[in-house]
Amino acid sequence: MAGNKVEICGVDTSKLPILSHEAMRALMERAHAGDKAAREELIRANLRLVLSVIQRFQNRGENVDDLFQVGCIGLMKGLDNFDLSMNVRLSTYCVPMIIGEIRRYLRDNNPIRVSRSMRDTAYRALKTRDALAARLGRDPAVGEIAKEMDVPEEDVVLALEAIQDPVSLFDPVYQNGGGDAIYVMDQLCDERVNEDDWVRDLSIRQALQRLQQRERRIIRRRFFQGKTQMEVAEEIGISQAQVSRLEKAALQQMKKYM
Repeated sequence: MAGNKVEICGVDTSKLPILSHEAMRALMERAHAGDKAAREELIRANLRLVLSVIQRFQNRGENVDDLFQVGCIGLMKGLDNFDLSMNVRLSTYCVPMIIGEIRRYLRDNNPIRVSRSMRDTAYRALKTRDALAARLGRDPAVGEIAKEMDVPEEDVVLALEAIQDPVSLFDPVYQNGGGDAIYVMDQLCDERVNEDDWVRDLSIRQALQRLQQRERRIIRRRFFQGKTQMEVAEEIGISQAQVSRLEKAALQQMKKYM
């Protein structure tokens, strides 16, 4: 990548214009007055905003070009609806619009389909939560939201969980400067395996290493691959009686180190 060149959807970002606040405002006034050329220039000047936003979603398994195009739709909506009288920067206004458009796209294309009735319940719950928070001066509990809506508490919980964006195991949870990032998968553990299981597994592996190669091979075939003594005997080229004798001796030897 030379000269900080990044190409997405055929757009060479190294050639995108960088405008001052005054130039941006002048273009915005012309665009709102119906100047299509000014609007196009304004869009190109703010494509870097879209690029910075889609980096947050790059681990979702979606095509980057698709996210870029969806982000551009959000950018255009932001530009068209931006009020010059507001005392906020254009980027501050447009970034939430871009994020919202991408999240809507991801939700609509989610293979896990949520029924319309559940979505309606979830959006009612969100509105009720905001109304209660304004009235109570704190975040309401799920039970309070359910009571206000006159629906079972379980329905509220299920509906709110159903509209959550899916999380990738490779989504970064924390990243400190140039250090290694901490991902979602780093925060998870397998509850089926406890410390005692791990220690026992380690002990077995260490005990196996103390066996002779033929005995180790027999134990692996018998207890890790589930083969019968006859199958092991045919594979190694000895009798079943010899396999049985070697197996017992190997197990006795392993017990000394476990």
